[in-house]
Amino acid sequence: MGRVTEKQATKKKKIWRIVQIAFSVVLVAAIFFYAIPKLADYSAVWDTIRQMTNLEIGSLIAATIFNLFTYWWQNMASLPGLRLWPAAVCNQTTTTVADTVPAGGYIALGLTYGIYRSWGFSNGAITLSILITGVWNIFMKLGLPILALAALAITGAASASLVTAAAIGVAFLVAGVVLFSLILWKESLARSIGSFFTRVVNKVLGIVHKGPVDDWGDAAVRFRRNSIELVRRRWAILTLTTVVSHLALYLILLLCLRHVGVSDAEISWAQVLGVFAFGRLLTAVPLTPGGLGVIELSYIGGLILAGRDHADVPPDVFHAQVAAAVLVFRLLTYGIQIPIGGFTYVIWRRNTSWRKEPPEDELALEPATA
Repeated sequence: MGRVTEKQATKKKKIWRIVQIAFSVVLVAAIFFYAIPKLADYSAVWDTIRQMTNLEIGSLIAATIFNLFTYWWQNMASLPGLRLWPAAVCNQTTTTVADTVPAGGYIALGLTYGIYRSWGFSNGAITLSILITGVWNIFMKLGLPILALAALAITGAASASLVTAAAIGVAFLVAGVVLFSLILWKESLARSIGSFFTRVVNKVLGIVHKGPVDDWGDAAVRFRRNSIELVRRRWAILTLTTVVSHLALYLILLLCLRHVGVSDAEISWAQVLGVFAFGRLLTAVPLTPGGLGVIELSYIGGLILAGRDHADVPPDVFHAQVAAAVLVFRLLTYGIQIPIGGFTYVIWRRNTSWRKEPPEDELALEPATA
């Protein structure tokens, strides 16, 4: 009976994976072949891109390279002992997996453990690094709408919808910071919070007929013990690298808009920050690998709405400029990641000079080598 149940579970997982892939393919196709062409003509978009000068293209490449470094610096800040080039190899390899495979984030997570453990890092250090960077990135994503609202208020362009969204962001950000602070404050609170979320998750799993997860109380206590020292010593560099990473990404989008001809009078830097902030929130919803299609459509639609009343060119030209900027932005920040990640994966597999044995008390745990 157990075997039949296991086979059925495996079959359901395969069916679910096929459904995920099919849904992603259909959604991406619908966006690129139907939705975006409704907003901008691809031939006009291409003509706009071709008009960029070599100097403009060079500045975009330089900004993209700098943005890549910011990801590596953040990983180094969260994992003591990690050097720059190993950080680059791990980050680029796992990013490629996450950006190309449906539910690739889960596979990338296992690969992260495999890569770091092959370099001698312990499971505890890796887990802490992943959790801390995740927490800091979530705080930053929730904080960006607040920053955007402040910028728009200063420039006199704040809207009621943005105020409402920013207020929601403030509420979630405050709640997250309070929870994180309580976990670090007392062990008993950490255990209670972990157990509370276990009950919530198990209720949800029960609704979808999934088995319960183990109590997270002990895990929260372990996280607290391990986090206190890392956060105490590295909170400043963690915060700095996280902020710089997100703002460097925003800078690429802003440069793309300016280089295709969209002026500050048409779409201000503050409005671009507002659209970017809410686009970053969309990345938390894994509808497609790397948000492919969803991010492009949200940025194009949001930027067109932001500047439609201020455009000093015909609407079709303005739409083409915005679409060109967003597609170039995504090529530089998403498309280019894929071949780089393939190259860094080969480096990880073939370069044995960085290899180290994991800690002796964890030798029994085999690393994932996807």
